[in-house]
Amino acid sequence: MKNEVLQFIKDWVPKEASVAVASGNRYINYYAGIHDIQIRPGQPIPSGSISERVFHQKGRVETLVDDSVFGIPYYGVGYLIKGQDGFNGALTVILPPWYSLKKHSPLSFITGKQGDIWSPIPVDQIIYIESNQKKTWFYTADGQYSTIYTLKNIEQRLPDSFLRIHRSYIVNISFIQQISRDISSNLILTLKNQNCCALTISQTFIPSVRRTLGF
Repeated sequence: MKNEVLQFIKDWVPKEASVAVASGNRYINYYAGIHDIQIRPGQPIPSGSISERVFHQKGRVETLVDDSVFGIPYYGVGYLIKGQDGFNGALTVILPPWYSLKKHSPLSFITGKQGDIWSPIPVDQIIYIESNQKKTWFYTADGQYSTIYTLKNIEQRLPDSFLRIHRSYIVNISFIQQISRDISSNLILTLKNQNCCALTISQTFIPSVRRTLGF
């Protein structure tokens, strides 16, 4: 595949994605994104890979591949490509495994743990979700719960009523009381529940928060 065509593809895929192009029984080109499964041009196509499945099924393949194939799990979308010059190949967009969660319907509840008790909590009762000390917590009017999900994974399956405001916080828009500035001009989000502390909106997420809330 010509380099300019690969560059065009790279401009359209997410920054997390890697792109692999295979022809015959080998990979002929590879662009490493953030999720890099370390394919080398000239490397044979392994059994169980998306490239192999594309050639076998002669069409588009979209699936999760475990770490038994490349040593790193990935979620991929593969396409059969044919050129006018007789080129026959497979192009695979390689994404982190958690991209597969996007294919599922939004969560209607999250099971949380308090002490030795697990409770399914409807998501509309969750005020905000926090990542702290390598654990994920969510808060309701009834208290604090831990969950087995990571913040990154849970974000993919939350409804649009939730908003990421910080690398450590996702809030339920329904519980936002106000947004103001502190003495250092940081944007501070105050929640309606009186037991909740104020949360800082990080600089990284200010543009998306403004865009979503319209201010």
